[in-house]
Amino acid sequence: MDIEIKKSTKPIKYNDALTQLEARSKLVCKNEDKELIWILEHEPIFTAGTSYSKNDIIDKSINICETNRGGKITYHGPGQLMFYFVIDLRNRKKDVRKFISVIENTIIETLREFDIECHADRENIGIWFNNKGKVEKVAAIGVRVSKWIAYHGFCLNIKNDLDPYKKIIPCGISDKKVTNLTKISKLKFHKIDEILINNFISNLKNLNV
Repeated sequence: MDIEIKKSTKPIKYNDALTQLEARSKLVCKNEDKELIWILEHEPIFTAGTSYSKNDIIDKSINICETNRGGKITYHGPGQLMFYFVIDLRNRKKDVRKFISVIENTIIETLREFDIECHADRENIGIWFNNKGKVEKVAAIGVRVSKWIAYHGFCLNIKNDLDPYKKIIPCGISDKKVTNLTKISKLKFHKIDEILINNFISNLKNLNV
């Protein structure tokens, strides 16, 4: 499987990342470049997907970056791992739901390696942790599929500031909170990016025709 793996050590501006993902998706569509996995962090930003509502903004003074990914409103910032990709589904099963399951299973299996049990939710997309009966989101998923090229990705909260989430209704879900891995576990999450990449590539094989 010929996928380019890219890691950025300095925070990347959201719009810069988006421009690169869209350009790469067009090249992949024309068979002029490899598929991509790109690990990075963003500078602080609130982003809104195609199904967000202005009612999801609690603090009306914040700036919102509207985007063409699926999903609603969320926050990105330092301490949060962004797992972006450009994946060609034309030579795999053309099944968006199964592709989302690949993402969900990748995150769940990776966190299990750190003794953290999480789950997906068909009603509320993302990955959730049951904190003594209270279900909290630890990873958000937002994907766009154009001409069977899937791009954007998911974000995993590791040690990010959770206060900005108080200014919005994250992902449009008002009755559940957001958490991060350092609140869940005292473990160090070294090389979690490598584990995510390996699990994602392994799970992608389930989409082979």
